[in-house]
Amino acid sequence: PSSFYTAQSLTNRANDLSSLLDSMGQGVQTIKAADEAITSITALVQQAKAVANQARDISVSAVESSGTFTNMTIAQGLNFKIEGAAADVRVGIEKAEAETITIDALAQKIETELNKATDTSGAVIGGFEVRVNADKTGFKIYSGTNKEVSVTTNNSDIPFFGLTFSGTASGAERAQYQERYNDILTQIDQLSKDAGYKGVNLLGGTDQSLTVVFNEDRSSSITIKGVDGSTAGLGLAQATSWGNLASIETSLDEVDAAITKLRSMSSEFGNNYSVVQTREEFTENLINVLEEGSDKLTLADMNEESANMLALQTRQQLAINSLSLASQAAQSVLKLF
Repeated sequence: PSSFYTAQSLTNRANDLSSLLDSMGQGVQTIKAADEAITSITALVQQAKAVANQARDISVSAVESSGTFTNMTIAQGLNFKIEGAAADVRVGIEKAEAETITIDALAQKIETELNKATDTSGAVIGGFEVRVNADKTGFKIYSGTNKEVSVTTNNSDIPFFGLTFSGTASGAERAQYQERYNDILTQIDQLSKDAGYKGVNLLGGTDQSLTVVFNEDRSSSITIKGVDGSTAGLGLAQATSWGNLASIETSLDEVDAAITKLRSMSSEFGNNYSVVQTREEFTENLINVLEEGSDKLTLADMNEESANMLALQTRQQLAINSLSLASQAAQSVLKLF
């Protein structure tokens, strides 16, 4: 009886661990799903970086301004340096005009003056076009010869009316790369949402977590905290104003930081995956040990028990024969009377 109840205790523990073994296996799959998603997101981020690099490498062919041009209060001029031109093109703004001029009128005035520029032979260069942004906050200057147009003021490096002018590429070409970049960011958000397994998404934010229990009294466990695998969590913002090189550089900086974050996430999940997998293998081996110990306490040795049975059968036969002989001897005595 003592061996039986001890064996029953070992069997019960083995059964309890077997139920936990299924939970560990599902935990491994949940972590694996998150790790696979991180690998795919990393590939998308690297693709976004390639797109940003391509946009940055487009040759500069225009000038972009930023700020508001209405209600100017300072009378000043704007100088344009054009490659191949005999002299700089200066657009003068009178004080009265500066106080009332709109961005559309200013753009037209600049375009008219630019198209008067001549080369060293006296021929008009032409082909310049000034386009006002849809939000009326700035304009771009395009050259028909696809050459950079630089802007200076008549006061050294002082920005024209407090505005900063910088080189930018043809809007249409860089806009295409910007759109591709933003499409990739959208795919990253969608992928991070699809990384769940059985209702747990470890890339769904810090409010997500997974607890894997390793023993029957729940005193041994591990909790894997979720991370934010979306573009917001990675610090990636939708690209805007890629006509300006500084905006592209900002996007590239964000991409590099995101790749570093993803590598850190991958390392952490990889470590947790290894821990849970190791405990799963240990539990499988421990179950086998428990079941083997239980069997040793209750299961019979077939060779030994077969020998015992043969001995018992032999004793039984001898007892029967002895009883038969005794009976025959008694009957012989009775015959004497």
